[in-house]
Amino acid sequence: MAAPTLERPTGTAGTTQTVTLAKALNLGLRASLERDPKVLVMGEDVGRLGGVFRITDGLQKDFGEHRVLDTPLAESGIIGTAIGLAIRGYRPVCEIQFDGFIFPGFDQIISQLAKLHFRSQGKVKMPIVVRVPFGGGIGAVEHHSESPESLFAHIGGLKVVSCSNPVDAYWMIQQAIECDDPVLFFEPKRRYYEKSELDTTVDPAPLFSSRVLRGGSSATVAAYGPMVRTCLDAATAAEEDGIDLEVIDLRTLSPLDLGPVFDSVRRTGRLVLASEAPGESSVTSEIATQVQQECFYSLEAPVLRATGFDTPYPPSKLEEGYLPDLDRVLDVVDRSLAY
Repeated sequence: MAAPTLERPTGTAGTTQTVTLAKALNLGLRASLERDPKVLVMGEDVGRLGGVFRITDGLQKDFGEHRVLDTPLAESGIIGTAIGLAIRGYRPVCEIQFDGFIFPGFDQIISQLAKLHFRSQGKVKMPIVVRVPFGGGIGAVEHHSESPESLFAHIGGLKVVSCSNPVDAYWMIQQAIECDDPVLFFEPKRRYYEKSELDTTVDPAPLFSSRVLRGGSSATVAAYGPMVRTCLDAATAAEEDGIDLEVIDLRTLSPLDLGPVFDSVRRTGRLVLASEAPGESSVTSEIATQVQQECFYSLEAPVLRATGFDTPYPPSKLEEGYLPDLDRVLDVVDRSLAY
């Protein structure tokens, strides 16, 4: 299905302001609720509390309990209820409080949400957004720092995207809500309070597209979600050694938009992929395969990766050694340049 075209509400003037990623999501949800009375927000503590990360702060007060719904602690029930609402023409936005809590709803997402549009030969649309705060770096306990995005990117019928900055957060959540396909929307929780300028007069990039954030000629570095900032910082640090890194924010994991990656690799001859998720059988594995197929004669080194380890996420006191940091990304870049 074609990506949605976002239309601003009539009479809404654009403004420029400095916002956090969390606030940008809040503003994007608010804009969608104002634009379409069929948009609903639902999840554990999203109403009176405003969510554990305060992403939905103030929405129930302004739009009412019938549009911003506090649910029981039952992810299976949240997703199942959203599917029923979508069949009746609503556009539910489900918040999964933490990444590791998504698995009780896994059956509904995989067996029903992903398949109903195809099973009905297009007669039943599933315009549901499942918001998932994901990744580590906040010192949380077990089940609160998972990176399960590769599981969902593998499933036909689901769209999977991840924002990395406030501007994308603001626009991408609105675009995802307007999409008629189910969208898994992964939010980098350790980046929630990083700030940038948001200009609502600028046309957004298409939802299912990757984007070059920084041009370079020595090697290509591609990442998504929380690792994008790490890679940009690595590129800044590499300048001191005369290394010019091109950084690409993948933004969409299913469908992948690898055209900008292919173009970049054909110029630089090298690709480093970065992700918090374990490397084996992952999104980065698939990207490495496709780049090898499309850019084989341009590659001057193997596609290399800086990822999480193939283990369960460790206790919070050990997460600094688990998460790929600036030094690990630069180490992989050095290995690529050494070929």
